[in-house]
Amino acid sequence: MTVTPQQIEKRLYDLSQEIDSSNEELFAAEHSYNKIKAEYEIAMARTRMALSSKSSPTGKNYTVGEREDMALLENQDLHLRLGIAEAQVKAARANVSRIRTQVDIARSIGTSVRTSMEL
Repeated sequence: MTVTPQQIEKRLYDLSQEIDSSNEELFAAEHSYNKIKAEYEIAMARTRMALSSKSSPTGKNYTVGEREDMALLENQDLHLRLGIAEAQVKAARANVSRIRTQVDIARSIGTSVRTSMEL
């Protein structure tokens, strides 16, 4: 298969558009992640504070571990949302990296095509 410089230029232009789109998706994913993370941390702190003044059924204060576990159970929906948001950020970063690798490959092919045309 013969590749022309015009095909390479077109591919690089298309990849440039993909990078722009992927960077926008990454920004949105990171914004969502940080918003959910802040909500989660505040909710966890509120729950832990509320539990710090309560006693267990045995009449003793809850341990730090028990308060953490109970706070997590009370905020499990936010915890799940945070995990999903983190996965979306990781996927968006991987996609940006994948596109940048494709740009490097296209540039390498372009150099190879130009070199072979000069010969």
